[in-house]
Amino acid sequence: MTTELHWMTLTVLTTALFWVPYILDRMSVRGIPATLSAGVPDSGTPQSPWAQRAARAHANAVENLAIFVPAVLTAHALGISTPATQAAAAVYFFARLAHFAVYTAGVPVARTLAFAAGWGAQIVVIASILGWL
Repeated sequence: MTTELHWMTLTVLTTALFWVPYILDRMSVRGIPATLSAGVPDSGTPQSPWAQRAARAHANAVENLAIFVPAVLTAHALGISTPATQAAAAVYFFARLAHFAVYTAGVPVARTLAFAAGWGAQIVVIASILGWL
């Protein structure tokens, strides 16, 4: 497994777990039966503000997987693995982890910086595919 695939897999795993905190909050605020019902998730007692931010951070992480994963898989299929792409994959992982944490905590400037770092990492992988790096 290449370094890029390793970091991509860890990114997918963490993204797959980002729902846990806000669902636990939903259970705490609304109760387990209401959380497990087939009702609309946004109806009923509002969730804690941090949990609402966590849900939005999770959605943003999923949206960005649609860019990052195909880019890494394309680079892998083309046999592109350089120090720049390896570093970019690791940076992306930590940037997305930081983004989730600071978005959930409500730290706006740090949220933007973490997002920008992840975006930059995506651009490095894509630029490598295009032969620009």
